[in-house]
Parts: sequence; C-alpha cells; structure tokens
Amino acid sequence: MSFLRRRSSATPAGPDFDVLAMDPGDWPGNLGAGLLPAPDGSCQGVFLRYDLFGGRGPAMIIGNLPEGSPAREIEDKEVPFEVAQLLLALENDEEIEVVETEDVPVMQGDNLLIVKRIKLSESRISCVQFDRSDKVLVTIAAWDRPITDDLYALLKPLPAELFQQG
Repeated sequence: MSFLRRRSSATPAGPDFDVLAMDPGDWPGNLGAGLLPAPDGSCQGVFLRYDLFGGRGPAMIIGNLPEGSPAREIEDKEVPFEVAQLLLALENDEEIEVVETEDVPVMQGDNLLIVKRIKLSESRISCVQFDRSDKVLVTIAAWDRPITDDLYALLKPLPAELFQQG
C-alpha cells in the first residue's frame, strides 16, 4: 500500500502517520476519534468509533497503532485493544478471549493484503487485522455485523486536519 507514508511536521498536532479509516462523510452515523498519547507527547495510536445505533453504542471501531505502541502488546488469547474499546463503549463487561486466528489473502485494488481474521468467544464481534506498508497495524472490530472484503476498498487515509486541536 504505497500511498501510505509517515508524515513529519515541526509541531505535531495529531498523529505523525496517516490514519487509514472510512471517511466520516461516507458514514451515516456519529463518529468519534481517540488518540493514544505517549509521555513524550507523541501519538501511539488512533482509533475511530463509528456509531450507527443512534447513541446506543458503536457499530465499528477502526484502530491504527504504529510499531512500538504499547496497545499492540497483548498476551496470548487476549483481545486486541480495539475489541476492548468496543466492549467498553457497549458497556459489556463479559470475559472475552481470542479463540482462533486465520490468515486470509485479500486484494485491495492492486495490493495484496494478508488479513488476520480473529475469532472471539463472543460471536457477535467480528475482528480483523492487517499491517500497512508503514508498519502501522490496522484493526477493525465490528459489533453484530460481519466484516466483508469490500470494506477494505472503503478504507483511505484521512486528512491530517481531522486530528488537529483547535
């Protein structure tokens, strides 16, 4: 995915990498974004929460975690950070774990993605992960809807202005 690259700016106003997600203008519900700050002020990840349920909880969370982000460090059978965020937002405190993973090749335009499908003990959650060319891990966690291959065609870098404070 050669269109993805690290940004560099003199004064960081958000993540120093492109955030790959669905454009908020293409989504009919509410959108929320969260940044994971490091003690030095750098961005250790971004997650976007897409809400189609009229304020009753998110339908999907898409995370972008750069190499070295502590949120990427999980134990065996522990759910990805984005799944934990989805459960937190849904106020679901069930104990959920990873049951199985499977690597699946998926074409995105001219690019081949190796997508890891993560099967969880809670069957209403769909979860997939893939690495980008800039070593950012993208995780998609969806509640009560399957993640199909055509979703990857909707993912694109979001404008940096979306993450500027002000």
